[in-house]
Amino acid sequence: MPTKNPRVNIVVEPPLYSVMHDLATSEGVSMSTIARDLIREAIDLREDVALATLADTRMKTFDRKVALSHKDVWK
Repeated sequence: MPTKNPRVNIVVEPPLYSVMHDLATSEGVSMSTIARDLIREAIDLREDVALATLADTRMKTFDRKVALSHKDVWK
């Protein structure tokens, strides 16, 4: 039965392939599943870095004197 999900072909170096193969074997899943999960984790990490950078930038301009209180925001 064909899948409805888009597919991606990737080429990896032998050491990376070996690690992915070992992970798939130890977890009892396909290499495709391992690749998908690792890609998801990498995207999550990049998103975390981007959000942390944004938070750092915003903290530099934060002024408690003009900030709204919790009560003010949720009136």
